[in-house]
Amino acid sequence: MSTHLADSRADAYTLPASGKATSIRLFNFSTPAMRAFHMSWLAFFVCFFAWFACAPLMPVIGKEFHLTKDQIANINIAAVAITILVRLAIGPLTDRYGPRKTYTALLLLGSLPVFGVAAAQSYESFLFFRLLIGAIGASFVITQYHTSVMFAPNVVGTANAASAGWGNAGGGATQALMPLLLTGLLYLGVDQAFGWRVALLVPGFMMIVVGVLYWKLTQDCPEGNFQELRAAGKAAGSTKKAGMEVLRAAAANYRVWMLFVAYGACFGIEIFMHNIVASYYVDHFDLSLKQAGLAAGMFGLLALFARALGGYVSDRVARVKGLDARTLVLFVLMLGEGLGLLWFSNMSTVGMALLAMTVFGLFTHMACGATYALVPFIDRESLGGVAGIIGAGGNAGAVAAGFLMKATPDITSCFSILSVFVMIAAVCVIAVRFTPAHKAREAALLADALKQVGEGSHPVVGGLVARKG
Repeated sequence: MSTHLADSRADAYTLPASGKATSIRLFNFSTPAMRAFHMSWLAFFVCFFAWFACAPLMPVIGKEFHLTKDQIANINIAAVAITILVRLAIGPLTDRYGPRKTYTALLLLGSLPVFGVAAAQSYESFLFFRLLIGAIGASFVITQYHTSVMFAPNVVGTANAASAGWGNAGGGATQALMPLLLTGLLYLGVDQAFGWRVALLVPGFMMIVVGVLYWKLTQDCPEGNFQELRAAGKAAGSTKKAGMEVLRAAAANYRVWMLFVAYGACFGIEIFMHNIVASYYVDHFDLSLKQAGLAAGMFGLLALFARALGGYVSDRVARVKGLDARTLVLFVLMLGEGLGLLWFSNMSTVGMALLAMTVFGLFTHMACGATYALVPFIDRESLGGVAGIIGAGGNAGAVAAGFLMKATPDITSCFSILSVFVMIAAVCVIAVRFTPAHKAREAALLADALKQVGEGSHPVVGGLVARKG
């Protein structure tokens, strides 16, 4: 194999007959696929940033509202609970209205509870707005839907994982930046009780700006927007089905529920960690709010490359070993995640805890990427429903972890129990199998995509294409 830079000319951006991009060129903004790629990860980054902006400030907020351990656990559960329902609904809505309209609406409407939580005056009002903020977690489903319809089978796993991973990095960014923002406000003489409220206004305004940009810069699919295509009598979206029919078709597929459990055990653990890890470092290692935020940020910022790496590995292995190999990759990554979490739960020094968290986080983010590298191949006719149900599994896992934390005497015991659950969930992945006819259809689609870029070519994020030389 030899690797060289891909032709950067506009006409070198090859598209198959369907218009789906067969390569990822990060610095090309002239095509619908790359505009959707960049805007979808940016939108998810901002949503993720806003979703967990409260988490690193909870030691301060908790003191102001005199929150108990159970109340903090309730807030963490609320942050992810409503996302389950919204993710189930957002997939069919995206199929019906298109990712452009759906994402814009979610960003603009989702900014309202972000502003609301900054104005909360009691535990009850804070809990209410924290619950509503959870709805913006459904942004993930639209991100994965948009890249799934824009990219061909040879790169869709990498595109899905990279867009989601860079978006997920918003969770790490908020852990690191929100305490710094609050510290900066305090240096300017702002009172701490007012400072955290001002800090929480920032992600709300970011959502409005990105919502406007999403509307102006993207389109639903390579051929155009769903509304115009359907008016012209052309099929648009992943299916001609709509609404509940899409959801029912997806729900009838056992593979969807196996990946629902798997995603609960990787992304569910990830967002659970985003909610509690900063407080964990403060309580168990006596770190300052700023130090704990930076430590917690390390976990989230791994998503900048680790999730994309999981999708890329899944794409590369599947090219050699076939579709079933994607499930084996996911199984191995989840097993590593479970063992890593068990290691992290037993660390008594901050240095070893950071090392264990980094290893555990690497496997966790890669497993998330490998899960959604599988999603486009489950049922192309019900893509919105498939993406929505599996995405909801992530939040269901986080809610279950939240209730487990309430039921266990300490957080380290909770981590140990969760590590066992993750390894059990890995077994569910092995149950995901495909019929010979299904694999033959996907192989034909892959072969068609490969012909567009030259037999044997391999996509690499960053504008590189590897070819047989």
